[in-house]
This record gives sequence, C-alpha cells and structure tokens, in this order.
Amino acid sequence: MRVARRLLIGGHVQGVGFRYFAHAVAVHEGVTGWVRNLPDGRVEAYVEGDTEAVTRVERALRRGPPAACVEDVRVAQEPATEAFTRFEVR
Repeated sequence: MRVARRLLIGGHVQGVGFRYFAHAVAVHEGVTGWVRNLPDGRVEAYVEGDTEAVTRVERALRRGPPAACVEDVRVAQEPATEAFTRFEVR
C-alpha cells in the first residue's frame, strides 16, 4: 500500500548534513518526495512510498545523522499523490 507522511523534525538538525542524510536513506529505501530546511531551524520532509519503506525512513529521520540531535518529530499522514518520481533536496 502506498502512503505519504509529512515530518517536521526539530532539534540541532540544520548545518549537520541532515537533508543529505535524508536523501541517502530515501533513495536506499526507494521512496519519493523531498526534504528542506525551514527558517525556524527545523527540517521538513515529505515521504511517499510503500508503507514499510516509509516507516524505515521515518525511523532513520528520528535518529538523524551522527552530528544531529533530534529532539522532536511531528508526523502527519497525507494522501499519497504519486506526484514525485524521485526524492529531492530542496
């Protein structure tokens, strides 16, 4: 089943390679969507794909790369749009 989730990740998550970590995990898991920095210091990601793959990406983003310190993750289920053909860093 195809699902989509929007994640807002807070903590020390900018300037530590978080978006590129997210991109590598997403490509490895075969999901589509995007990741971007927000002006308030959080990172936002939209992840779409197979339920198990999206769950694995979410689990990885809750940890983040070694230099990150994830303090808060908010997850919202979204309708799967199939609008993306790849995962991109914005």
